[in-house]
Amino acid sequence: MDSSLNAARRSRELREVAEERLDVLVVGLGATGAGAALDAASRGLRVAAIDAHDLAFGTSRWSSKLIHGGLRYLAKGQVGVAYESAVERGILLRRTAPHLVSAHPYVLPLTPAVPARQAALVMAGYRLGDGLRAAARTPRRLLPGPSRLGPERAHTLAPVLKQDGLRGALLSWDGRLLDDARLVVAIARTAAAHGARVLTRCRALRLTGHGADVRDELTGEQFTVRAKVVINATGVWAGGLDPRVRLRPSRGTHLVLAPGTLPGLIAGLHLPIPGEANRFALVLPQADGRIHVGLTDEPLDGPVPDVPEVPEEDVRRLLEVLNGVLESPVTREAVAGAYAGLRPLLAADGRTADLSRRHEVLKGDGVVTVVGGKLTTYRRMAEDAVDCAVEHAQLAAGRCRTRRLPLVGAGPHPRGVPARLAERYGSEAAAVRDLVAAHPQEAALGLTRGDLLWSVLHEGALDADDLLDRRTRIGLVRRDRDRALAVARDAMDEAPRL
Repeated sequence: MDSSLNAARRSRELREVAEERLDVLVVGLGATGAGAALDAASRGLRVAAIDAHDLAFGTSRWSSKLIHGGLRYLAKGQVGVAYESAVERGILLRRTAPHLVSAHPYVLPLTPAVPARQAALVMAGYRLGDGLRAAARTPRRLLPGPSRLGPERAHTLAPVLKQDGLRGALLSWDGRLLDDARLVVAIARTAAAHGARVLTRCRALRLTGHGADVRDELTGEQFTVRAKVVINATGVWAGGLDPRVRLRPSRGTHLVLAPGTLPGLIAGLHLPIPGEANRFALVLPQADGRIHVGLTDEPLDGPVPDVPEVPEEDVRRLLEVLNGVLESPVTREAVAGAYAGLRPLLAADGRTADLSRRHEVLKGDGVVTVVGGKLTTYRRMAEDAVDCAVEHAQLAAGRCRTRRLPLVGAGPHPRGVPARLAERYGSEAAAVRDLVAAHPQEAALGLTRGDLLWSVLHEGALDADDLLDRRTRIGLVRRDRDRALAVARDAMDEAPRL
């Protein structure tokens, strides 16, 4: 496959990149960096994209997996940001990633803590959000409108809710990813199919006006990559390569509850945070049976870590909000795992929770840096960065094509494949089915050795951590990770022989 990423392709393309001059070097392989690589390559430019770690190693894998229409930004008067979110959500739902993004229902329970006036304001916001959907030309069949539910219907969608005092619920719909890291993998593989060299474990030590000094983190070898322009898409780490960047990162924590913790929960939950206007905690049922509960918004002080720690205070606060609406409270012991992501917010005065999610593109001395933004608008951020790079370096390139460019797996689902595979792999499900049939040993969460082999052969996984922490999300729960580790290591050993 032209889109396949693996160790052999990495070795070959590393040699090629060290010997030629590129049009564009992208640093960072989260959603925006992978998107920039795809955008530039699809315009006919010679492109390489590197990352010190792995695909989706940073912020892109720590999201709530929402592809949302910007309702919260609308409530803050950021109409442009909200409309941009709604447009990008529609592009993903309709054209580029319908196999990865779909509509999901969310219930806001009308408890005694939500007075009638607040409920009316929230519903008005939902209707404005539905207006954004229409303005973005996203069909109602893909994203239903909001409605009010009676207590019985609310309890059907969320039987875990406390019934005493429940007046019903507000139902809304928004976009939802099966897995944020898998979106990044799909973008990167689509970029590779268009000729981009996608190289993980390659650290940019220094950006220059003519490329970057790079170290292969697997061998320690250092070399120079020459390029007419560099796009710095390293998110919260952007300031380490571009001193012009001023960010105020904030930490967003999620809890991971084991399957069965909230039995019968069909819809997600929006839970108003006491004392906060227009801020909600989220309860998000996952395809693997786990439940994610988030999301904090706390400023990060000091150096930016590779993998953020989850403070116990975040766990306590999220459980407090969750338990305020449940018939049977969730105990601390029921929290099977937790994770935190860092938002790359543009520096400004005020709380990080109030800062704009707009993005910005900075240029100078052969380097274009893109910062800010959010997962939903990765494609637009990439487009703006590449537009700036093309102009800055006076490159001969066509216009952006990514509005209509399907990602790997976005074709029709093959017939006769298990639903699990169709939902996870889209049009590639039949090919994965054959590997799973030949290698059915279970790793965890219904994933098999065959799934892991597919990730080694085609999705760029270079070690067991890549398999468990990013190509799958088995590693979010320690006991699941420990159980699957031997199967992951076996898959790494076996893949070169296939």
